[in-house]
Amino acid sequence: MPAQNLPATGGSPAHPPLRLAWTVWGLGAALYLIGFYQRVAPAVMTAELSRAFDLGAAGLGNLSAFYFYSYVAMQVPTGILADRWGPRRLLATGAGVAGVGTLVFALAPGLGWACAGRLLIGGSVAVAFVGMLKLASHWFAPRQFALATGMALFCGIIGAVFAGVPLRLLVATVGWRPVMLASAALTVGVCAALWWVVRDDPAELGYASHAATAGPAGGEPRLGILPGLLAVFRYRNTWLLLLAPGGVVGCVLTFSGLWGIPFLTTHYHMPTTRAAALCSALLVAWAVGGPVLGAASDRWGLRKPLYLLGNVVTLGCWALVVLVPRLPLPALVAALLLAGFASGGMIIGFAFAKESIPSRLAGTVSGVINMGVMTGPMILQPAVGWMLDRAWSGATVDGVRVYGWDAYQTGFSLMLVWAALAVLLVLFTRETSCRQLP
Repeated sequence: MPAQNLPATGGSPAHPPLRLAWTVWGLGAALYLIGFYQRVAPAVMTAELSRAFDLGAAGLGNLSAFYFYSYVAMQVPTGILADRWGPRRLLATGAGVAGVGTLVFALAPGLGWACAGRLLIGGSVAVAFVGMLKLASHWFAPRQFALATGMALFCGIIGAVFAGVPLRLLVATVGWRPVMLASAALTVGVCAALWWVVRDDPAELGYASHAATAGPAGGEPRLGILPGLLAVFRYRNTWLLLLAPGGVVGCVLTFSGLWGIPFLTTHYHMPTTRAAALCSALLVAWAVGGPVLGAASDRWGLRKPLYLLGNVVTLGCWALVVLVPRLPLPALVAALLLAGFASGGMIIGFAFAKESIPSRLAGTVSGVINMGVMTGPMILQPAVGWMLDRAWSGATVDGVRVYGWDAYQTGFSLMLVWAALAVLLVLFTRETSCRQLP
């Protein structure tokens, strides 16, 4: 063990310096940033993708949702693999496959290949969030876990912001395929950095671990997928916290990640770049809300009240946007930004779920909850598109379908139903008071 890692008085090794901890964690965050960028990138390429692959709303929603199909499918295996492999191998492998998937999408000659690329991207970046949580549980003190989780969302939203106005301008300048090729190269670079720098536990570098049991791979008893799942689902909060975040995140990513820009350009007559900027601002508000509400929950020592309040405010704001036609622009902007900020409360659910089960199952329960998170946009994006196509009047502009207000209102009403369900689910959770179940 390196001598410089020992306290001045000798004895037990010191915990890792914060700079090193944030660096290790930050490389995992880089993959999460890329994943979020890929998640919402179709929103600013709807016209280009519709023309390239001859798609209507349902087809476009399905192409975008291929990311979520594999993302959701990977969440439970990802949680198990995080417990068994350790985050370094998991994150580096995910980044490598994501680079290949992005290349396939960029070069896709037809819809089938484009869907395959999105499928590879979603399944591979699915490891990022759980890998980050696993790193946080080893490299940060327990009191910093909710803050680190909120900062994870913040990093992801930075990727979403890049997929807003900057991506729109790049796509308009050089085309969507060259931009995706550059994205593939960047992702491969992140893969190399993850393998070179990240370590599963501070003990590998001679520091003391913050995990309950130190060791390079965490030291927890290893469970197979089925035993791990059966174990976490024995706890009531797992069921409730699995289903609740889908309504919150489903609203945010269905609007900002796909249908918000055509809605705003058609019915509020915004230029595409301004609509993209407003959708990015919604995501930034979400990013700010995550660490703010997560840290407030830590300080308060309670999980349920802030999570519930955030869901209630989110439901009210989306109801205003969906049910009231022709909102004054300041009211529309305020409702979307407040909906985004309040949606950040869903990040509390990860710490809430982690504390509701034994610590040895932390990776598994994180995967389960993240599966619930992504189920929302996975279902809502194509479902809203299907509703739009059913109500389409036949109007087109430059070969792209245009949908009326009634069609959007009907489609977006699906978001409201799930958001209301999220309120009810959190209402029935059992408070942990920020204490880990033994």
